[in-house]
Amino acid sequence: MSAADATATRPVLEIRDLAVHFGGVKAVDRLSMRLDEGRIYGIIGPNGSGKSTLLGAVTRLTPLTSGEILFDGEPFHTVHASQIAAKRIARTFQTVRLLPDVSVRDNIQLGADAARGDVDERRGWWARNFGTHTSPAVASAIARTRLGGFEDYRPAEMSYGTQRRVEIARALALDPRLLLLDEPTAGMNQRERGEISTLLKELRDEGLTQLLVEHDVQMMVDTCDYVFAMNLGTVIAQGRPEDVVRDPQVQEAYLGKKFRHA
Repeated sequence: MSAADATATRPVLEIRDLAVHFGGVKAVDRLSMRLDEGRIYGIIGPNGSGKSTLLGAVTRLTPLTSGEILFDGEPFHTVHASQIAAKRIARTFQTVRLLPDVSVRDNIQLGADAARGDVDERRGWWARNFGTHTSPAVASAIARTRLGGFEDYRPAEMSYGTQRRVEIARALALDPRLLLLDEPTAGMNQRERGEISTLLKELRDEGLTQLLVEHDVQMMVDTCDYVFAMNLGTVIAQGRPEDVVRDPQVQEAYLGKKFRHA
């Protein structure tokens, strides 16, 4: 195999036999995944299956018990959480985490600042001189997420769905190689979920690799190229979304054996 072929087949993210244990609780247990470039991957599973813990491990916020994480073929499981932005990995969380008293523009600018390392770690983000400039990365993120006209709004002045888009825009301002999204459509109506699904597919078509955790199974089927189903910290099924959601083990994990047979 040539060097070019090896680069083409190397995954963006590879997780090998990962374990995260909290005392006797095996939140993630000997889990392996591979994410290739330019695809949307999804993780489904009932509450407590380890989905968010896995994202925490990848972003180095949650300590590993054992296993390996490789990013672009390089060991990643020893990287400190403060270096994640410099590695061009961005994440959104289950709950909205915007700064309430600054504009949409300045909230998104934080992502661009993190990408440049333009943060005084001793003083924190709150010491930033907001409103001083808007980078091209911010303008691009606003355009890609269709937030034009909202630049000077505060989070409380926007709908919940729009706030979630601001969070995605902030992540995009970092110019990520990998985007992790933890329940990005939670609390949204059907129209808003459709808009986010369309946005994520547009980002995929630009070449952005994404890992999406979501409880809305139909959203995952409509959006993802490949899905992992988790239960009790392990992968119980993986493949095309349509096949995974029909898997008997997946249906039993969500509904219970009694309901699946009914």
